[in-house]
Amino acid sequence: MKLGAGYPMGPFELMDYVGLDTNKFIVDAWSARGDPNLTIYKSKLIESMVAKGNLGKKSGKGFYDYSKK
Repeated sequence: MKLGAGYPMGPFELMDYVGLDTNKFIVDAWSARGDPNLTIYKSKLIESMVAKGNLGKKSGKGFYDYSKK
């Protein structure tokens, strides 16, 4: 997305920046509304990362490792 579309960050970097826990909270709220079309956004990968404490930039690790920066 950075190179092809000229965006400042790609989708995984954006999720790390916002916080994977925040992302999970939003998707869980969408799913709780009962619309089956919104459950496609649930991700077992993100759920396991949040359970491990890998929340993105705020924890130092998400899809990318921020501990060395």
